[in-house]
Amino acid sequence: QVQLVESGGGLVQAGGSLRLSCAASGSIFSINAMGWYRQAPGKQRELVAAITSGGSTNYADSVKGRFTISRDNAKNTVYLQMNSLKPEDTAVYYCNAEIFPGSDYVYYWGQGTQVTVSS
Repeated sequence: QVQLVESGGGLVQAGGSLRLSCAASGSIFSINAMGWYRQAPGKQRELVAAITSGGSTNYADSVKGRFTISRDNAKNTVYLQMNSLKPEDTAVYYCNAEIFPGSDYVYYWGQGTQVTVSS
């Protein structure tokens, strides 16, 4: 059984910072890409940032220069440092990881963490 557990969300004023963490646990042989998605009310879930096992990163245009994704492979954990937050960043943020639990690679999702940015 594989679980992704997110933490670090909350309420922050515009211009502030938050750091999200997502730890994978359970029967894990290896992890390929890990990423963060977000979903605002009434909108589709969208990719925020992703990082490969080798450290290559990809960002949505709307967060480039403000957000930084990183990972600690020894801890099976991915982070999202969010700076210069804007009200439009308000959403539920979900962690996603491509994990090999022993038979085939499977995409897993975390439960989501709320980020609210006040103006």
